[in-house]
Amino acid sequence: MSAHPDLAPQSLDTATALPAPYYSGSDSHFLDLKQVFARSWQFIAHVSQLANTGDHVVGRIGQLPVIAVRGDDGEIRVFHNVCRHRAGPIAQCDGLGAKALRCRYHGWTYTLEGQLRSAPEMKDAQAFDVSDIRLPQLAVKVWNGLVFATPDAAQAPDFDEFLAGIAARIGADRGLEHYVGHHRVGYDIDCNWKVYVDNYLEGYHVPHVHPELNRLLDYRSYRTELSRWHSLQWSPLESSDSLYGNGDALYYWLWPTTTLNILPGRLQVNRILPLGPDRCRVEFDTWYAPDLDDAARRQADIDFSDDVQHEDIHICEDVQRGLASGSYVAGRLNPLRESGVHHFHELLRAAYRG
Repeated sequence: MSAHPDLAPQSLDTATALPAPYYSGSDSHFLDLKQVFARSWQFIAHVSQLANTGDHVVGRIGQLPVIAVRGDDGEIRVFHNVCRHRAGPIAQCDGLGAKALRCRYHGWTYTLEGQLRSAPEMKDAQAFDVSDIRLPQLAVKVWNGLVFATPDAAQAPDFDEFLAGIAARIGADRGLEHYVGHHRVGYDIDCNWKVYVDNYLEGYHVPHVHPELNRLLDYRSYRTELSRWHSLQWSPLESSDSLYGNGDALYYWLWPTTTLNILPGRLQVNRILPLGPDRCRVEFDTWYAPDLDDAARRQADIDFSDDVQHEDIHICEDVQRGLASGSYVAGRLNPLRESGVHHFHELLRAAYRG
């Protein structure tokens, strides 16, 4: 696929969308795993989930299971969640205060720093030394309380460039690292992960798909700002004090599959996880400002977000069926409303060419 003329760079004013074959089929899926997910920064956890020694969070980068853990030395590390014995899981769910990392399959046990400590009943194995075995480790960065990791720091974007300008835009006084009240919900969706990202990256569909959200946002003022490795959609926000109040709605997308949805008093991080050529899972993790101690307002946020996501799920699954129908030929993009989609597609084209 890398030599296809559809991967040539395109200017926004004449751009077409990425063609349908890139949204289906095993070739496209494995291309994404190799060229995109193995070479990018991915959100793993908020520091509040790793507050104490032994606290751990499980996740995935592409098809790679990972586990983040705070060690005895206070450092946060991210390892392959794959035992060096026979590929069993080190952990199957998040947890608190573990003394060690013990494989769920055969009990091989690792320190919180990833070193194999014991392997039951291996005394008869010749030339076997536990000190020779460690869990593979990913590169880790912590930004404003958000933990990111990559399997290949040499191939991933420079981390400072990856997030350049975001902290200044959201304001240092927001204190995202101090947000609390973690809530998670996940959705399994019958569409390619790129369909979901495409949908996230434009407000063009908001008046047609999200009637309640459209009432909160000022569509005429809705703008997209592009940076090297991320984009921002923002709009003035007007809602009742029982929901968000007034302020700005900031929707950050970080290459390739992390989003930061920042509304007054709320941080929501989305992770889009590929499950196959035509399936993905989207996980929503939400935290609230420490002074937003209002259970009814938090629940209203959760309920409103869920309504919006179900609207997105329905349209994304319809789009996936359209892409798979054989009918679709890549259409023209709207330069005003779909610059974020074009930006994403240009990064994909560059990754595929590379």
